[in-house]
Amino acid sequence: MPPAPEALLPAARPAQAHAPAPLPSDQLLQGRKAVEISHNGSVYRLQATKLGKLILTK
Repeated sequence: MPPAPEALLPAARPAQAHAPAPLPSDQLLQGRKAVEISHNGSVYRLQATKLGKLILTK
């Protein structure tokens, strides 16, 4: 007897089950123009520009 059609399909996963929720930039910056972020032993600078863009530099 051949397997049921659903047995041939990959297991269903809930969409975006592991996707992190977006974090608003104003929550990170807290009214400042720039913040430093420590990650894996390096320090990065996240800066908001006058035009509302974000720049991340090492």
